[in-house]
Amino acid sequence: MTGTAAGHSAGGGVEPHVRPLTRPDRLAPGARVAVVAPSGPVPEDRLLAGLDILRGWGLDPVVAPHVLDTHPALGYLAGGDRARARDLTEAWCDPSVSGVICARGGFGAQRMVDLVDWRAIREAGPKAFVGYSDVTALHEAFAVRTGYATLHGPMVAAGTFLSDPRTQESLRATLFEPESVRTLGLGTARVLVPGRARGVTLGGCVSLLAADLGTPHQRPSARGGLLLLEDVGEEPYRIDRVLTQLLRSGWLDGVAGVGLGSWAECGPYEEVRAVLADRLGGLGVPVVEEMGFGHGATALTMPLGVPGTLDAEQGTLTLDVAALR
Repeated sequence: MTGTAAGHSAGGGVEPHVRPLTRPDRLAPGARVAVVAPSGPVPEDRLLAGLDILRGWGLDPVVAPHVLDTHPALGYLAGGDRARARDLTEAWCDPSVSGVICARGGFGAQRMVDLVDWRAIREAGPKAFVGYSDVTALHEAFAVRTGYATLHGPMVAAGTFLSDPRTQESLRATLFEPESVRTLGLGTARVLVPGRARGVTLGGCVSLLAADLGTPHQRPSARGGLLLLEDVGEEPYRIDRVLTQLLRSGWLDGVAGVGLGSWAECGPYEEVRAVLADRLGGLGVPVVEEMGFGHGATALTMPLGVPGTLDAEQGTLTLDVAALR
């Protein structure tokens, strides 16, 4: 299996679609970080609690103007699409801001992603960007439209970030001391398909990756990538449908390896596991399950756009370089 995986990571002579991205600078005490809400409405009490954690790290968090908004007709959105997109653009282009952290996921990032001024963001240069779940749409946009590496990590007003010390420490260390967290994975990780593979990380919420198919700026495929997948609230048959869509579209062709995170509220895990084994087992690449990122009790920060090695037997993802410079 190791030989097969190595062939996949090299792309079998085919140019990979997933390449290393430009890494932003690490943060230092006193750094200003902007908090934005590209998706759902944000509970104020949770936001304030999350801001206190960031301040405790020595950061100076500033809240974008529309973070506490709620759309007047569509209550599942944190304000209008243009306002949410403008918050992200303006926060990124503010030279005093060193990083941008999302307040929460939910739904709505796909509605605003094409309204972001990506040219202005490219001109402003790379910065630390953190989020997961619905924010997957933005991770893909940053990768394709700017070439910037990002962080699949906990959000400021998310329950896991507020309650789990390991989740907090994973993000803090990644932001301030990224060389200390180059080997990633919880002790729960185990082999689904054996082997080792090299590639560049990408991924996030699998239903968001599938929803990107057919959109104007989608990544052509995961060829050459170490694909990180997780989701929440999707029953096994729906996970099957999403993975089947990715398989039928050819998007998974040439993927080097797959790391799996949490599948919270997706039904009995053995049923989910059976779907994952059935749909991913035929790829002929290493697959590691329960690595500890996503919507679970612990949400490790996983860098996207960084080269590394996935070792199924060890249950680890080891980065070639630190997530941030």
